Amino acid sequence: MEAVFKALADVSRRTLLDELYRDNGQTLTQLSAHLDMTRQAVAKHLALLEAADLVVAVRRGREKLHYLNPMPLHEIYERWIGKYERRRLQAMSELKKGLETHSKG
Repeated sequence: MEAVFKALADVSRRTLLDELYRDNGQTLTQLSAHLDMTRQAVAKHLALLEAADLVVAVRRGREKLHYLNPMPLHEIYERWIGKYERRRLQAMSELKKGLETHSKG
């Protein structure tokens, strides 16, 4: 789990995961288009995501397609989030939003 948390700590890696969620099975070139960095830098981020098992790469001919693996995120949810009641978390979120709105007005 430590590798997953480390991988999720970077905004660029979270952006890559979001892009794969939106459109799974993208090449390095396609994923690089979503970030303002070199292909080499994106490749390093993808390697870290692969090491954390959040991304799985599959060769198709000369292309290397990257796929989101949601299982580690599910395990984190089950271990750290799922044990809390959704209803209570929703109520706290609504209270926070209400207080923030009230303090601005």
